Amino acid sequence: MALAFIGNVNDPHAQEAVGYTGEGLVLEATSLGLSTCWVAGFFRPAVVAKFIKLSPGEKVPAVSPLGYSTRSRTFGERMASGFVRSRRRNPLSALTTGLPESAWPGWVKTVLEAARLSPSAANRQPWRFQIEANAITISTAGRGLGGGVSRRLDCGIAMLHLEVSALYHGIRGVWELLEAPQVARFIFEKSLSDGAIVPGSGSI
Repeated sequence: MALAFIGNVNDPHAQEAVGYTGEGLVLEATSLGLSTCWVAGFFRPAVVAKFIKLSPGEKVPAVSPLGYSTRSRTFGERMASGFVRSRRRNPLSALTTGLPESAWPGWVKTVLEAARLSPSAANRQPWRFQIEANAITISTAGRGLGGGVSRRLDCGIAMLHLEVSALYHGIRGVWELLEAPQVARFIFEKSLSDGAIVPGSGSI
C-alpha cells in the first residue's frame, strides 16, 4: 500500500499544502504503528497516476509507502538514530531572524525545535523562521527544486510540526499563506511579550 499526495498545479500554495496535510497523514500512520517514508524525487508520477483518477491540473508530487517493516527497531535505536540526524542539522541560530532568543518564551524555542527537526529532502532544511512579537514566519532558503523536490513542500512539513508542537503547549493560531520566498505566517492571538495566548483556530 502507499499514500499518494495530490496537488493542484494551478494553486500557488499547492506544494506547502501537500507538505502540511501529507505530514499529518504520515504522523497519524506512524502513531498507528505503520512504517512510512516520504518519497518525492525518486518515483514515477506517470506510473502512480495509472492507479489514481486525477482531475485536470492535478499531479502527484510525492508518495509514501505504507505498511509494516520486517524488523522493529528498539527504543534505544530510534533515539540514537534521531540524535545522529539532529546533530547533522543547522542550529536554530542559523535558521532564525527577528526577535533575539533572549526575548522568546520557553515554548517558542520548543516549537521552533520541532520545526527544525522536520524531515526534508536530503536533510537540506530549506526553511528560515522570522520571530515577531505576534507571529512566526516561515520562508524558503536556497533556489531550485533540489532532487526534484519543492522547497515549499518541505516548508509545509515544517509548518505542521510547528503547529502540532504549539498545540501541545496549549497555543493556537492561524496560518496566513504568503508569496515567495515567504511561505506562511503563524499568527498568535497575543504578542509574545504578554506571556499568554488566547486560543484561536489554526489550519492551512
